[in-house]
Amino acid sequence: MKLLVTGGAGFIGSAVVRLAVARGYEVVNLDALTYAACLENVAEAAESPNYAFEQADIRDRAALDRIFATHKPDAVMHLAAESHVDRSIDGPGDFIETNITGTYQMLEAARSYWTQAGKPESFRFHHISTDEVFGSLGAEGQFTEDTPYDPRSPYSASKAASDHLVRAWAETYGLPVVLTNCSNNYGPYHFPEKLIPVVILNALAGKELPIYGDGSNIRDWLYVEDHADALLTVLEKGKLGRSYNIGGENERTNLELVQTLCGILDRLRPKTPSSNGEGVGHNAPSYADQITFVTDRPGHDARYAIDPTRMREELGWRPSVTVEEGLEKTVQWYLDNEDWWRALQDRKGVGTRLGVKA
Repeated sequence: MKLLVTGGAGFIGSAVVRLAVARGYEVVNLDALTYAACLENVAEAAESPNYAFEQADIRDRAALDRIFATHKPDAVMHLAAESHVDRSIDGPGDFIETNITGTYQMLEAARSYWTQAGKPESFRFHHISTDEVFGSLGAEGQFTEDTPYDPRSPYSASKAASDHLVRAWAETYGLPVVLTNCSNNYGPYHFPEKLIPVVILNALAGKELPIYGDGSNIRDWLYVEDHADALLTVLEKGKLGRSYNIGGENERTNLELVQTLCGILDRLRPKTPSSNGEGVGHNAPSYADQITFVTDRPGHDARYAIDPTRMREELGWRPSVTVEEGLEKTVQWYLDNEDWWRALQDRKGVGTRLGVKA
């Protein structure tokens, strides 16, 4: 089976590319190589004869038509998107253009290709989205696939719009689609502007560890390699026209998450005690001393949580790691791959507080 993966040089997309190639799929990686993309993310897959790369913008219909005609994929996994909430607050236009207009162009290119090929029943257009389209939860309850959409940020609104487009193309034109909405991802190759890599890298640099508000916002954390496995499961087994919520079954407050990261760093890369003997034994310095609470971002959703029943009962899938196990792997990966993240720290916006213009 040949997959066309959009955004395959990004965080989640590259995890899909690496896993798909390892499992014997042919993979065409379509990526515009914008600020958050990095071809180093797929270096191991790029050595395979089953891998091909196309640099193109998903808004460029002519380029998309050429790529479909050249590679003749059996399925599309559409992950290309602007995805950082804080950046969407400062510059919503990029999110409208990429996430809405880009998805429209992908759908039209895929529909044209599928139609010209005789509308094969085996073709799939798999649209990958986020749980943020459902809005914010209170202390109780979880998002299901039937939860009404209630996006609160320019990012989540643009992703909600793209989800609606995909469903409309399925209903109107019969395009064979499946959709997934995932919880917060983390793991190796996470671009250093999101919470977990920011905490790890700021801790190592002796900088403040910024937590929005009082740190009580809750997220369900999903290890990115588990997510890639879930996405391929949906592609292979999911029912046409069906959506699947993919969760990590690991709810934590932001404060709990940061404290866990600090504890892992304290074990794996202990801070050096002071020269006068302070900070030895039980009084050893901790990265948690660097935690700082900062002004909350506008429209910050209180809680996300996913009900994974459909993934578990229909497709037999569950996450393989707990958040503690996944965070341990993630911290160790950043400690072992300093060359990767140092090369990205000079990119626009990295290390700067964003999303404060509202």
